[in-house]
Amino acid sequence: MKFEELDLNDNVLDALYDMRFDDCTPVQEKCIPEILKGRDLLGVAQTGTGKTAAYLLPILSKLADGGYPQDAINCIIMSPTRELAQQIDQAMQGFSYYLDGVSSVAVYGGNDGNRYDQEVKSLRLGADVVIATPGRFISHISMGNVDMSKVSFFVLDEADRMLDMGFSDDIMTIAKNLPKNCQTIMFSATMPPKIEELAKTLLKDPVEIKLAVSKPAEKIKQSAYVCYETQKLGIIKDIFKEEDLKRVIIFCGSKMKVKQVAQALQRKHINCGEMHSDLDQAERDQMMFKFKSGQIDVLVATDILARGIDIDDISMVINFDVPHDAEDYVHRIGRTARADKDGRAITLISEEDMYYFQQIEKFLGKEVPKNPLPQGLGDGPEYKASGKPRRGDSAKSRRRKDRDTTAHRRKPKRDAASTQPRKQQEGNTHQPADSREPKEEGKDNATAKQGRRRNQRRPASDNRNKQNEQQRGERNAQRPDNAKNTAKRNQNRNRHPKRGDAQQMRAKQQEAVPASKPKNENGLQKLFRKPLKWLKSLGKKN
Repeated sequence: MKFEELDLNDNVLDALYDMRFDDCTPVQEKCIPEILKGRDLLGVAQTGTGKTAAYLLPILSKLADGGYPQDAINCIIMSPTRELAQQIDQAMQGFSYYLDGVSSVAVYGGNDGNRYDQEVKSLRLGADVVIATPGRFISHISMGNVDMSKVSFFVLDEADRMLDMGFSDDIMTIAKNLPKNCQTIMFSATMPPKIEELAKTLLKDPVEIKLAVSKPAEKIKQSAYVCYETQKLGIIKDIFKEEDLKRVIIFCGSKMKVKQVAQALQRKHINCGEMHSDLDQAERDQMMFKFKSGQIDVLVATDILARGIDIDDISMVINFDVPHDAEDYVHRIGRTARADKDGRAITLISEEDMYYFQQIEKFLGKEVPKNPLPQGLGDGPEYKASGKPRRGDSAKSRRRKDRDTTAHRRKPKRDAASTQPRKQQEGNTHQPADSREPKEEGKDNATAKQGRRRNQRRPASDNRNKQNEQQRGERNAQRPDNAKNTAKRNQNRNRHPKRGDAQQMRAKQQEAVPASKPKNENGLQKLFRKPLKWLKSLGKKN
């Protein structure tokens, strides 16, 4: 079907003509007429089928026809990622090129203060179409920057992805602020039970449009390597040696793996970049611009690029890690073979990933061909049916098991509360006489006791002073010349005062020593030196 056969606004059709969009895709052909009728819609279709235009074109056409309040938010489009929000905003700019009275703004996190101020200004002035990520939009709602009382269209794009990312509560919070007569449109690549529950909650008598089950495009040539984890980088290097590849995306299961793979490829002088959540928005935008413009040949990324990113000329997708969900596998390799072009998808399967890839093959309904490993890498593991990995089979759990199995090799920890020598702890309760410290000549009993006490563990700091005083009192009571020792000890204390008593002792010494009188001192000098003493001296003379 041609776009001209649909009841779209003339200005929208002019923009499509300039963009050389003539024929509708199946999802556009079925969805656009229902949205123009004002009905709620639930669309289930795989990625790359034109879902963005399926809801943007009818909404823009209805806004261009008029009848909606000015200086108010008329449409809210929710996107799971910033990149998809930017892409929807770019498509919006193209489709609304000839619509003077329709404005839009993209709202997402990771920007600086200036960008946030622009978002606040656009929201308060009332942009017609707001394209936002749930988290950032919730923050604007809590700050009172959004008036949703006049919203006429509410769109959830990639709804299953948003639920997987934990945005279910945010979506329900936003939906509670919508008017009751708001038209709700939901698109999803899959139809799990949680999407059905969400549709029952948000949609009113919806039209359900389901296309073919999500399967990869037939033009994608799929293959796989069965290998050990340590052989994966060697396989990738061999792939790039065989042919001069450009426009390649390598998907990894974690951002740490993305950084490691990107650094390894850069050491091999492969022109590559990385995309993950640790990058701020400016760095993401710059990386996407370099990749789209051809400045970067290879992009190593997490699943942040698996959905909704429209890059037409991707020649190959490499799954460095096997995704645990078959739908994620379809979305990853769906980045290639777009717009009726050919593409390749290669997956590296380790021992731990065999079960998940077998589930993917069951979903696809066919077996993916396995390539032989390159020469020099050795043999890989045997690809055989395996059960679902248990929770304890992860790498972290294996490290924990290794620590447990080697526990007998480690030295036992010494009891912190024990103050006995090591031989006594091992079971020798009686220390032999030869091992005791001999008394040194010229030392009295007290010095020998102090030497033995140094080898023992000191008591806790809180009880140390009390124990020392108690021991000192017992020793003094045992001595026959207790009075002489006490007087001598007090005399020594006076010679060497404590730190806190130093000022008092210094003051007493100064009072005891009379100050030398200056020679030929007159009355004024006495007055300035010690006025109170001089006045008292006058009274004595009288």
